Amino acid sequence: MKFLVLSDIHGDLDNLDKLDSRFNEADAVLFGGDFAKFEHEETGKPVLEKLLKKHDSIFSVIGNCDNPDFLSEIESADISVEGSLAFHEGIAICGSGGGTKFTGTTPFERDEDEILSDYNVVESSSAECADENGHWSNLVLIMHNPPKDTECDKIPGDVHVGSEKLRAYIEKRAPFLVVTGHIHESSGLSKIGESTVINPGSLAEGKYGWVEAQKDANGKWSVTKAELLSL
Repeated sequence: MKFLVLSDIHGDLDNLDKLDSRFNEADAVLFGGDFAKFEHEETGKPVLEKLLKKHDSIFSVIGNCDNPDFLSEIESADISVEGSLAFHEGIAICGSGGGTKFTGTTPFERDEDEILSDYNVVESSSAECADENGHWSNLVLIMHNPPKDTECDKIPGDVHVGSEKLRAYIEKRAPFLVVTGHIHESSGLSKIGESTVINPGSLAEGKYGWVEAQKDANGKWSVTKAELLSL
């Protein structure tokens, strides 16, 4: 399975067009949120409309720069995994949108418990889908807000600003892949246990990611390739 990993498009339609060859190669697109430019929520809808033309299998959340009402737009487009569980080629995908409360200047800021509650659908399905350790062998989590203490949540000064509760949740359920975003200056790759965590960086800055995964004979998925790329 080949994933094109995007986040933080922020209204940039031109850079979406520059990825046409990658869209054609990918089996699915994973988007970590922020359709809209900061303080310009109206720029989100054109991004959504163009994104929908690029690929048939898109899985997305909204970001802190997107109005919470924009969630209904991606739900209507059938690409939302925010607070829901989607299945694609044997892979389960669930997402959580928005960012933790910080400046109060963006429209979709929430506390950690609110963000974590989007994964309740995973919890309600874990009895059937998890192994004896509570781990999911086929799970992908998309979270706009990054987990704490990785290469994906650092601001200048090497200060980690991610969520401790999201990190603990990753440790609990052990998804094979976690897609995040939000912190533009911290595009990166990390491991939390066996989970690969990727912040592809902001597509508005020409950054994106590429992930390849495969399933073993026992049905367990793992990441075989993860790259941070630039236009």
